[in-house]
Amino acid sequence: MAVTIHPSAIVDDGAQIGDGSRVWHFAHICAGARIGQGCSFGQNVFVGNDVTIGNNVKVQNNVSIYDAVHLEDDVFCGPSMVFTNVYNPRSAVMRKDEYRPTVIRKGATLGANSTIVCGVTVGEYAFVAAGAVINRDVKPYALMAGVPARQIGWTSSHGERLALPLAGDGEAVCPATGIRYRLTDGVVSVE
Repeated sequence: MAVTIHPSAIVDDGAQIGDGSRVWHFAHICAGARIGQGCSFGQNVFVGNDVTIGNNVKVQNNVSIYDAVHLEDDVFCGPSMVFTNVYNPRSAVMRKDEYRPTVIRKGATLGANSTIVCGVTVGEYAFVAAGAVINRDVKPYALMAGVPARQIGWTSSHGERLALPLAGDGEAVCPATGIRYRLTDGVVSVE
């Protein structure tokens, strides 16, 4: 399946984009970007040079993915969410050698207008609520909300809230899929 690129989009020579991916209006993909199969980049998306993106990633309108950001398979980036790559930017101070890597693990959701401060890892299938500000690592399956974000619960790989305690141990079943989840010592696993 061919890559679809809208005529108004700019894809620099050298960018690698996997089969079945779509690049929509006014997007810009830089030469060093490495993008998997079946991805979608909405209107006004920017993808930097030192960026890797897995398969089936959905990036909604007005998202900039700057250098040192790495998205694994099945990540969802909601409209106008924000990545950073310098922790303490100043216009007059060059800090390109101080980029802090950011990793978004498989299946994570980053809600509309959320902000991911550089240098963090968002765990697999974590769910970051709209408008949340992530300034520290996020556990797999964690449901995060607020400014700064704090964990308010757990979510399944299907994106459904799980009836697990924030602390202690427990079991829950995803209401959409019937998959069982176990919380042990702060770690969620699939049974």
